[in-house]
Parts: sequence; C-alpha cells; structure tokens
Amino acid sequence: MSTTVGRVRRTIAPRTRLRQAREAVDRLRDRPQGLRARLRAVEDEVQENRQLNRRIAELTDVVTELLLPIAQRDETRARTLLEEYRKDLV
Repeated sequence: MSTTVGRVRRTIAPRTRLRQAREAVDRLRDRPQGLRARLRAVEDEVQENRQLNRRIAELTDVVTELLLPIAQRDETRARTLLEEYRKDLV
C-alpha cells in the first residue's frame, strides 16, 4: 500500500466514523419519543384491560349469586336477585 493511499484512508475513516456516529445519535434521539408513545398506548390498554377484568369479575359474581339460589330451588331469592340486577342496569 502506498503512503498516499494509506493517508487518504486514515483521513476518510475518521470522517466516515464521525458521520456514522452522528447518524446513530440522530436515530437514537428520535427513538425514545416513539417508545414513549408506544409505552403510553400499552399503559392505556392495560388500564382498559383492568376495567374489563373488573367488569367480568362483577358479572361472574352476579351469575354465581343467581345460579346458587336456582340450583338450590330457591325461586323467591332468584327473583329478588334478578330484580336487583335489572335495577342496577338502569
């Protein structure tokens, strides 16, 4: 390798590395905003999931309350619970 080619390579390489480093910094600078937005979206979905799970638990409790009196042939208790549930829906 001639000395001129070696000198040219040495002068280009640091500039190239500097350019690549700047590009990497720019990419990383843009990235956290995207991650924050995605994180916010995931947190919102988790909160919605919690609310849905709570509602499912409430409905499961209601169904359990209704099925036990019916299974025990307690018609009056079943009617009372159904009326209470219907009032809660309105």
